[in-house]
Amino acid sequence: MSVPVVIESSGGELPGDLAVPADARGIVVFAHGSGSSRHSSRNRAVAKVLRDSGFATLLMDLLTEEEEQVDLRTRELRFDIDLLASRVSTAVEQIRGQPAVRGLPLGLFGASTGAAAALVAAADDHSVHAVVSRGGRPDLAGDALARVQAPTLLIVGGLDTRVLTLNEQASRALTAPNRIEVIPGATHLFEEQGTLDRVADLAAAWFRDHAP
Repeated sequence: MSVPVVIESSGGELPGDLAVPADARGIVVFAHGSGSSRHSSRNRAVAKVLRDSGFATLLMDLLTEEEEQVDLRTRELRFDIDLLASRVSTAVEQIRGQPAVRGLPLGLFGASTGAAAALVAAADDHSVHAVVSRGGRPDLAGDALARVQAPTLLIVGGLDTRVLTLNEQASRALTAPNRIEVIPGATHLFEEQGTLDRVADLAAAWFRDHAP
């Protein structure tokens, strides 16, 4: 079952796509990265694997249409982690009220700056069962890292050396159980053959283990 949903945020309506497999075991809310949206082909590919593993998925926009137009000119809102995290938190709160997923364990999947937003949201909501970051900037979560309780998987491309260093720093700041998984031969966007499939498999296994 796949249905369009609307998240009511303080800044306006945020469209999303909620997909629920039969006998869903949990739900994963996606936080996309810099300059992306719920239509991200990479996140949608990961979401499909998660649904095949029994998880409902919510892919949503973190900015309103008006904000997206501003961001296209200024590129500022995509780095406003507090704003993005508040949108993730709002989505988590509202999606839990959907009858199709009510009561299911919930995880967060973040890419790029969306990973920082997911971690800040998890720091403020200890009912989040697990977090996965793909090519993320968890370092941008700052002091919130120490307050995260959800087990966190940080997936980084082996050729994405700067981001790998930032993930290593964030891993040391996290007090929650966490692991860095390096995908050999992958760059920041995991465009190399087979690398995104590996990301999806790792994410599915992490959520199965920590948000069953």
